[in-house]
Amino acid sequence: MSAVVLTAFVVYATVAAFWNADYYYRPYISPFYSPCLVAGCHLSAESYTSGRVNVPHLTVLGYWWVISPAILILVFPLGFRLTCYYYRRTYYRAFWRSPPACAVAEPHGSYSGETRFPLILQNVHRYFFYAGLVFNAILTYDAVVAFRNHAGQWGHVGLGTFVLVVNALLLWMYSLGCHSCRHIVGGRLKHFSRHPVRFRMWGLVSKLNARHMQFAWASLIWVALTDLYVRLAASGTIHGGWV
Repeated sequence: MSAVVLTAFVVYATVAAFWNADYYYRPYISPFYSPCLVAGCHLSAESYTSGRVNVPHLTVLGYWWVISPAILILVFPLGFRLTCYYYRRTYYRAFWRSPPACAVAEPHGSYSGETRFPLILQNVHRYFFYAGLVFNAILTYDAVVAFRNHAGQWGHVGLGTFVLVVNALLLWMYSLGCHSCRHIVGGRLKHFSRHPVRFRMWGLVSKLNARHMQFAWASLIWVALTDLYVRLAASGTIHGGWV
């Protein structure tokens, strides 16, 4: 089952990243394309009136970049997930059968763990963790902006608002429950009594860490559903859902 879900997500994310269209429906933006790097994503007259925008040129790199901006953005959140301790265990077992389970003999003739290339690159996980926090902050901003309507007026709530808010919350819970986060917060402390604030933070992170697996799957599936919702709304397949 793990292999099926991971494969399905990779296929969907790849198609969505290269689709390069229908990723913005004012004020909703797909998490695969946030932050908005295209010209006029939030300012064009078309997006202001209809809520839709599909502009293929990046303002940060100029007009020579013709590939989807999601290719640049997804490097960081996907890098964080690929190097995540939980996901590493999952796809090692699901795809490589290494090891197939606890207390089961290694099926391969030799085992070097993550001490050689390319698996030694998994050690960059904590750096992707820092980058992931930046993107979480950006997606939180997107969730706040989702409380505006097409005309920019605050106080409106739609189905998309709920979708983006839940997406941001799940990503924060997944990220803050990360093993690296737990180590950064209190892993090096020898005397918790001397650091009461960090001890309390460590306790909160530890509670999230106990449910890291659940948050990992929930956030993975929901971020794909969030992209799908924005895509359907931007393409006109469904209504934006304002109330």
